[in-house]
Amino acid sequence: MPPLQLGKTTSFFEFWPTWLMYFPISIQWLALSIRYRSLTLPLIANPQLPLSGMVGVGKSELLSQAQGDLNNVILPWFTVTKTEAPLEQQVDQLKLAVTDSGFAYPFVCKPDIGCRGIGVKLIKNEQQLIENFTSYPENAKLFIQKLADFEPEAGVFFTKHPNEKNGKIISMALKYTPYVIGDGEKTLGELIESDQRAGQLIHLYQSRHQQHWNQVIAKDQPYRLVFSASHSKGAIFKQANYLITDALSERLTQLLANLPDFHYGRLDIKFKDTESLSRGEHIQIVEINTASSEPLHIWDSNTPFKEAVRALLFQYRILFVYGNENRKKGFTPPGFKKLIQHWKLERNLSRFYGETD
Repeated sequence: MPPLQLGKTTSFFEFWPTWLMYFPISIQWLALSIRYRSLTLPLIANPQLPLSGMVGVGKSELLSQAQGDLNNVILPWFTVTKTEAPLEQQVDQLKLAVTDSGFAYPFVCKPDIGCRGIGVKLIKNEQQLIENFTSYPENAKLFIQKLADFEPEAGVFFTKHPNEKNGKIISMALKYTPYVIGDGEKTLGELIESDQRAGQLIHLYQSRHQQHWNQVIAKDQPYRLVFSASHSKGAIFKQANYLITDALSERLTQLLANLPDFHYGRLDIKFKDTESLSRGEHIQIVEINTASSEPLHIWDSNTPFKEAVRALLFQYRILFVYGNENRKKGFTPPGFKKLIQHWKLERNLSRFYGETD
């Protein structure tokens, strides 16, 4: 990863409530709904995925459609569903599934249905695995994934018009997971409070690290504040459009051709180094986020507000354009009732997920 150049500590809108940031988008959505005569047209932008993955759709639902070379690039994963069967029996089956997968600790667990990094856990041992699984409600799926070989991560936003052969990358951002460095004197809380950026985001870190908040961190020892590279959980995003190349666009076009009718989404990619990333080499895909995903450069603290809103408006216009083209091909937009049902499902499940690592 390039050395982090923070620039502004935070932008004034960086941690606004979601509803406030998306207010201009909701106005545009209504205007485009009138123009295209459909309120739910964006929900067929990726027509083989329920609601185009907007809300309440499992990660596994899209990844299970992957074929060919794409399967070799997506980090290995499997899911386990919490049922009403005796817990002891389910735990035995869970441990067997981990053994059969060949996964070694640590690995990652997260909700199959969830967004914005909610409930992501780095599982270091069997006890943590069991505790995490036990916290899930009945009928919820636990998504278990091998830990990436590489530490660096990027969010790469990819689009491909339904009538065109080649796709393009419209945004890229690098994801930095912040650390504080111990001095042998200050507690973790004091180190965070004195940090230029983390000190302004104590509300994101204190509950997560309450157990070690008053612990003195040894001299020169790094302490990672967040594992999940999610902005809402405290990760730092930096615009990286300068890394977009024809080679990377061609590689992603080739890979994503192995997903049926996939036109729109953000790939969370682990990579070896920026040079190989730009060549489309030595990459591992963690997730493919779809209709509700964001171009991550908008959360760079140096991105102007007008640019962030412009990028979001552009992104949602694309959803309507692609949905309209797919409607011409015979796909039918779902009813608004179905969208509400999926939204309620995700909201209800999210109440049970533990603190994000």
